[in-house]
Amino acid sequence: MTKQWTVEQLDAFVSADDMHVSPFYADGKTYGTPTWVWSVVVDHDLYVRAYNGQNSRWYQSAMTQQAGKIRLAGKEFETVFINAAGDSLLDAKISAAYQAKYQGSPYLPPMLEKDPVSATVKILPR
Repeated sequence: MTKQWTVEQLDAFVSADDMHVSPFYADGKTYGTPTWVWSVVVDHDLYVRAYNGQNSRWYQSAMTQQAGKIRLAGKEFETVFINAAGDSLLDAKISAAYQAKYQGSPYLPPMLEKDPVSATVKILPR
């Protein structure tokens, strides 16, 4: 059975803006360098997008290794990374969540474009 985030964790994640993602390196044991990313909660799940799309090193590691850790809301969590791109309804919901959480940021418009949307990742606890 796949683990899920608790309601308390999701509530903390909704407003937190301190997420760092560290997928495993190729050895599957060593955590990669933490990369700061924007996170959103949609339909009781945690999502991130790679600003540089599928060319982002952390994204490539996350998709290859499918595991690692995150630091969010002041805590570290062992995680699983799942490709979440390609469902147009979900993509639209995630984009709306980004717009609501990060409105006014000059970095928001690029996060809504094709490349970052194609690099959307669902994060679950491991």
